[in-house]
Amino acid sequence: MDGTVDCLFCGIAAKRIPSKVVYEDDDLLAFEDVRPVAPFHVLVIPKRHVTSLAEADAGLAGKLAAACARVAADAGHTERGYRVVTNVGPAAGQSVPHIHFHVL
Repeated sequence: MDGTVDCLFCGIAAKRIPSKVVYEDDDLLAFEDVRPVAPFHVLVIPKRHVTSLAEADAGLAGKLAAACARVAADAGHTERGYRVVTNVGPAAGQSVPHIHFHVL
């Protein structure tokens, strides 16, 4: 992280804000959405602050995609199917300026 104190997801990644973590590694964190829109709704974020997918390099994008697949598989959703969604910018509905993928 780059010291982005006011960023909600930076606070979660730094454990200053509690969350129900379902997956964590050195670079990423996945946790249950506090306002789920589906019975299974997890957010996957990088621990370091990156504003959106437009600013992510290929390595980070790949790690995020792999983590999305892993949390879906760990929850038993591989057979049934699941969605992965990200919004880039406020006009597209990005409400938190820290890249995050919704796994539903």
